Amino acid sequence: MSARARRVPAGRAGRLRMRRSLATAVRGADLLERKLRLLLDREHRARRAAEDADRVWRRTLAEAETWLVRGVLLGGEGALAGAAPAERARVDVRWSVLMGVRHPAVVSWTDPARSAWERTPSNTALAHAETAYRAAARAAAELAVHRAAAELLAAEAVRTRQRVRALRRHWIPRLREDLAVAELALEEAEHEEAVRRRWAAGHGARRTRR
Repeated sequence: MSARARRVPAGRAGRLRMRRSLATAVRGADLLERKLRLLLDREHRARRAAEDADRVWRRTLAEAETWLVRGVLLGGEGALAGAAPAERARVDVRWSVLMGVRHPAVVSWTDPARSAWERTPSNTALAHAETAYRAAARAAAELAVHRAAAELLAAEAVRTRQRVRALRRHWIPRLREDLAVAELALEEAEHEEAVRRRWAAGHGARRTRR
């Protein structure tokens, strides 16, 4: 008896178990494919958002650096140091869960507030530089969040695709093959049983006539 034959459960109960196992595997593959589609869709959106944030970051950073040079030329480095607020910006990241994957979803940015006793930028160029740097920092935070989300979702998509492939290419075909073997064995057993019954019935009838 082969290893495969030993694996296949015998009888109607065994065939029923195998049918249930096959149905479970097919349903599991369908659910995993749905999960994969959702993951890929969210990953695609995260990458597009990261691309948008990257463009904003590069543009506002270049703008800020241009204004900074002008401001320093007008007021000197001392004007730059004196215009920086003591408070720091605040970044908060809200996380979300998609199909069991926890990933950063939304970032909120709070600009540093300048107290009444702190100096403001001494010239318009430094004021523009401050505004542009804040926009660049916000864009950088959004870029980091969207990139991190895309990477986490992509990693789970890879794992999910591997599980789907294992089910579709290996496990489900194996279950179908084993089920076919079990059904053939059950059909042969039922045929043999029917032959024995007919033989027993015919043999009994002959004995009765004697």
